[in-house]
Amino acid sequence: MASQAQMAAQLSFANFSKATELKKRLWFTLGALIVFRLVSFVPLPGVDPTVLSSLFNGTKGGALDYFNMFSGGALQRMSLIALGVTPYITASIIIQLMTSLVPSLATLKKDGESGRKRLNQYTRYGTVFLTAIQGYGIAVGLESWGGSAGTAVLDPGWFFRITTVITLIGGTMFLMWLGEQITSRGIGNGISLIIMAGIVAHLPVALGQMFEQARTGAVSGGFVVLIAIIALATIAFICLMERAQRRILIQYPKRQVGSKMFQGDSSHLPLKINTSGVIPPIFASSLLLMPLTVAQFAGRGGNGPDWLLTVTTALQHGAPLYMLLYAAGIIFFSFFYTAVVFNPEETAENLKKYGGFVPGIRPGVRTSEYLDYVLTRITVIGAAYLTVICLLPEFLSAKMGTGLALGGTSLLIVVNVTMDTVAQIQS
Repeated sequence: MASQAQMAAQLSFANFSKATELKKRLWFTLGALIVFRLVSFVPLPGVDPTVLSSLFNGTKGGALDYFNMFSGGALQRMSLIALGVTPYITASIIIQLMTSLVPSLATLKKDGESGRKRLNQYTRYGTVFLTAIQGYGIAVGLESWGGSAGTAVLDPGWFFRITTVITLIGGTMFLMWLGEQITSRGIGNGISLIIMAGIVAHLPVALGQMFEQARTGAVSGGFVVLIAIIALATIAFICLMERAQRRILIQYPKRQVGSKMFQGDSSHLPLKINTSGVIPPIFASSLLLMPLTVAQFAGRGGNGPDWLLTVTTALQHGAPLYMLLYAAGIIFFSFFYTAVVFNPEETAENLKKYGGFVPGIRPGVRTSEYLDYVLTRITVIGAAYLTVICLLPEFLSAKMGTGLALGGTSLLIVVNVTMDTVAQIQS
């Protein structure tokens, strides 16, 4: 058995050495991610990084710290790409929702490649608009930040606000372009890989903070061991659920070609338990974090209105209202995105076209209804799985009064994107 495994590994490496196109794609993806990390260290003009770092330390465990983890520390350094790809994701959500509500956009969605390009163009316009709003809120908030070390902005005013908005728009659009290049010329989904790279880059910092808490006695050594066990169990559960499928038997009738009679074949239509992948938690967190980040920056100087302080406190990362809205967002986007990527009517029509049928179910409308029935029920399981994975670690963290180095959402994204990327490499 060992020799067979060694032979398979040698064969795999031999095939890899011959795959020149694959190696080029891997090198391009690696280079693009390195560029992303380098750009995350380029600061915004007019911001004092020392003062900003000292002020940012007071947000540990809050929404800003959570957002900072997704950006790979770019928000804490207030770099050119401080907003990451969050505005692009939010704009994508809005456009996809509008395609279900606006007939003209629904028509574009059915127009094939030309319609897809138009929708992508609208998404880019939406990204610029959302980045401008969020960037202006951050610029105004930075001007009010200050402490014993001084103010975060060296020369506040309209010039600083305008340059900050323009710079953040350029950084976000650059990341969006970089993600598209990875998707077309590299391996995997570019936007997902950029998000994963930010999380993985922030992981050593988060682990260092947790071990420092254990060294100073803020948390016990048993808590660190418990976190490690929870993380390993979560990873195993994610791998299990991401590979889980509901296979529907498809039967094909006998057919005659010339004078030969061919027996009917049978196959399976695989329906993933989690058809939507990592999209629901990413969409839900983006919708929650974008306005909350602006609100926290605007209120950090103590000059914000009382209602703003109340909202930011109620929506703090780990607060009951935050977790309730987050769970609702995950469940909604699980059903919404599943409906986007899988059309039971189209699938039933294709099966009827090629002579396939589900045993005991009439082809056509009845097959479509049956597929919708099965898909709805397994999506309930998928949505419940995503909700538990994303919220259980945060609930335990809130109960124990300390932050987790890597939450369920982060683990889900890292494991899922890694599995998808490896599958693409193998294919």
